[in-house]
Amino acid sequence: MSDKHYDSLPKVHKTYANIIKSLLPIGDNPKASRDELPNATYYVDNLHIDQENLDDYREICGFIDNGKVPITYFSVLSQALQMNMMVKEPFPFALLGLVHVENSVTQYRPIGERETVQMAVKFDNLRDHDKGQQFDFVTTVKSGEEVVWEGSSTYLARSRKSEKRVKGVKREKPTNVKPLYKDGGTHSVFEVPEDIGRRYAFVSGDFNLIHLHPLSARAFGFPKAIAHGMWSKAKCLALISDLPDACRVEVAFKLPILLPAEVELLAEPVSVLDEEDSDSSCHFALYNAKNDKPHLAGYIYNAQQDSDDED
Repeated sequence: MSDKHYDSLPKVHKTYANIIKSLLPIGDNPKASRDELPNATYYVDNLHIDQENLDDYREICGFIDNGKVPITYFSVLSQALQMNMMVKEPFPFALLGLVHVENSVTQYRPIGERETVQMAVKFDNLRDHDKGQQFDFVTTVKSGEEVVWEGSSTYLARSRKSEKRVKGVKREKPTNVKPLYKDGGTHSVFEVPEDIGRRYAFVSGDFNLIHLHPLSARAFGFPKAIAHGMWSKAKCLALISDLPDACRVEVAFKLPILLPAEVELLAEPVSVLDEEDSDSSCHFALYNAKNDKPHLAGYIYNAQQDSDDED
């Protein structure tokens, strides 16, 4: 096992040269096997929130300043560890080929912005997919011995071989049906500016070239720059706003948001969640406002149901 402990989050610029090298189309790591992920966990033993960065994150995503850490913020912070793991460990895939397809975050209680926490990130669950292979980055945040937040980001590494259906792998049906707007729900149509990718990159540290400029995006097969998936998830949750103190939010990323864009958010009322019903959920989705094509689909659950399922 190749574990590594940090006293604070590593700075992106310290690994930036390796990150850029990993983004170039030079093939997968020749020393790594595509049959396994590195058995490594990276830790930040004393994580203090950078107040300036948090303020910038709230502003760009639309979260209110309530003294609490936004539910998606630790996903952003964990990316510094993820990038280090992919360039320092025998990672089997080229970063260029990775597609962020799903994200799940669970907050077990509100977390104060001045709390000192511990963060751990590891690889997990390498599996076959119709278009290649998928794996997860799993993040755990603790306050002392208490787990206060967990997250999982699923990435697809597309195969260069023919995309034949993998036996035994279930093909998921896309969730393209719009949620029904009800009293107490959320309906918002808003503009996504052309520079949102560059602005979010400076806040998140994710400088993937597909987000920064139309010219660099075209080099990787996109007609325009595209918005970060985690920005779109965060923006939706900021608009929904009234989340339970303990909840899980799962999102599947669909079609990319080509910048600039006009998008439409529809969300069922959070009040439909029933703490006594482990199957209750609130559905939300983000669409292109002009042609109704889906950008993401998600569900909000009470976090309590996780412990119910384990009993």
